[in-house]
Amino acid sequence: MNSHNTQQFELLIQGGECLLRQSDGSWKLESVDLGISSGRIQVLGSLKPEQAKTVFQAKGLQILPGLIDTQVHFREPGLEHKEDLASGTRGALLGGITAVFEMPNTKPNTVSALDLADKMTRAKNRAWTHYAFYLGASTENIHKLAELEVLPGCCGVKIFMGSSTGSLLVAEDEQLRQVLSVGKRRVAVHCEDEFRLKERFSLVENSPGRVELHPEWRDVETALRATKRIVQLGRETGHPLHILHVTTAEEMEFLKDQKDICTVECTPQHLTLTAPECYERLGTLAQMNPPIRDERHRQGLWKAVTDGVVDVLGSDHAPHTRDEKRQEYPKSPSGMTGVQTIVPLMLNHVSQGRLSLGRLVELLAYNPSRIWGLEGRGEIKVGARADLTVIDINREEEITNGWIASKSGWSPFDGYKVKGWPIATLLNGQVAMRDKEIVGAPAGRPLDFQL
Repeated sequence: MNSHNTQQFELLIQGGECLLRQSDGSWKLESVDLGISSGRIQVLGSLKPEQAKTVFQAKGLQILPGLIDTQVHFREPGLEHKEDLASGTRGALLGGITAVFEMPNTKPNTVSALDLADKMTRAKNRAWTHYAFYLGASTENIHKLAELEVLPGCCGVKIFMGSSTGSLLVAEDEQLRQVLSVGKRRVAVHCEDEFRLKERFSLVENSPGRVELHPEWRDVETALRATKRIVQLGRETGHPLHILHVTTAEEMEFLKDQKDICTVECTPQHLTLTAPECYERLGTLAQMNPPIRDERHRQGLWKAVTDGVVDVLGSDHAPHTRDEKRQEYPKSPSGMTGVQTIVPLMLNHVSQGRLSLGRLVELLAYNPSRIWGLEGRGEIKVGARADLTVIDINREEEITNGWIASKSGWSPFDGYKVKGWPIATLLNGQVAMRDKEIVGAPAGRPLDFQL
């Protein structure tokens, strides 16, 4: 280590504990300094302050690989009154997130090379975190998906099997089979059975204002049926799948035997909120698709996190204004904010002993980097990109609407007291957020994928 004592760095992170991946795959907090230059980690060792232009004093703090949120809806273009790429990534940065994968259900939908190029242009010099965009599969673009999925800035193809997403709906098995028969990249899927949703809509149509019926309309069978259908088609075509926001114990039980073809996501809100309490307290603010379910399912999701069935956590950040949310159910739109609260909520679960800090970093950094082929991300080591999330695992804070950067201005977790908080976010080896304050100009870049 002493051989590094004359080396000069642009940034030195000193006195903190770095969460390092061990040779046996476990994670361990180690007291080690980081020497950073040219946006990369150059040295892990014992370093002196005079070796760097800038010193970040991290005593009492934990340094994690940059955390990644692989499911956000930032509403631009077309729905910028709810959110845009600047406000969405700003919230992400404040919440300790260094990179986001953004979904295609904007206006227009992201279904062509032109649509993707437009989003890339919009994000340039405005995004506060790194970014990539999903292309939506539609009945019109199936024959082009193989060439579209490899375009710069694309993180893959997204299928919506259940309604509320306009022209992006791909509901029939034959169409789904066609989507999975082209291209190679893992396809992300929203699994709700469109036919069952239509069949059961009268349940809520005839009971206006009763948002507590949301998980009855979009019931376990609606989710399970779609998940089983897409896995069967994935097996027929040999195409890898990423099953988004799984909400039921039954799906997790089924998916544990499908890991050779499926990666699995769940969200902090499904791990934290429960029906019927959330609907009584929050009304339509708790309305999302697939829905928040009862305690049995929440425990089933936690079992899947513990047992390794779940590969990643995504926030499914999907903001709507308070006025939109105030519409009478079922006219009220589904979705809630989440990109800014995913890290504090999950750190609180770590503090409560629900999962280890290492497991959380697997779910939010290491696994996303491995699954999608993100070079230099996912763990702290020499040569890795210096995108880092610095936390205080003992810091007690309260999540408030006033802290939320989203244009929608609200969080379902307003008033939640948490233990564990993002103190700083580093991008490209520079501090971009510290102590709830944004530093400098937007430094987000398109993510590079190793295909």
